[in-house]
Amino acid sequence: MKFILRLEELAMLLLGIYAFSVLDFSWWWFLGLFFTPDLGMIGYAFGQKAGAFSYNLFHHKGMAITLWIVGHALQNQVLQLIGLILFSHSAFDRILGYGLKYEKGFKFTHLGEIGK
Repeated sequence: MKFILRLEELAMLLLGIYAFSVLDFSWWWFLGLFFTPDLGMIGYAFGQKAGAFSYNLFHHKGMAITLWIVGHALQNQVLQLIGLILFSHSAFDRILGYGLKYEKGFKFTHLGEIGK
């Protein structure tokens, strides 16, 4: 089952890459911003609960899709870019087994415990 889920996430990552190619940005923007959602881990400096909240906010595909839709509706490519970066990065993380975090610790995710 994990293999099928990873294939699904790969398809979403490829969708994000394709959607980016439609925007009027150079590819270095995609590459340069790809890991910025990991800034959400800074929340862990303020405890497990704050860390899980901030990490999940920056890795939630619903948030990413909402930002892209608002950007599309407003014809704002910067919002679309932000949504696509969040979406693509989240798919990449989930391919690697990093899911949304539970409050009991960074290694406890909706995909299972990291490292097991």
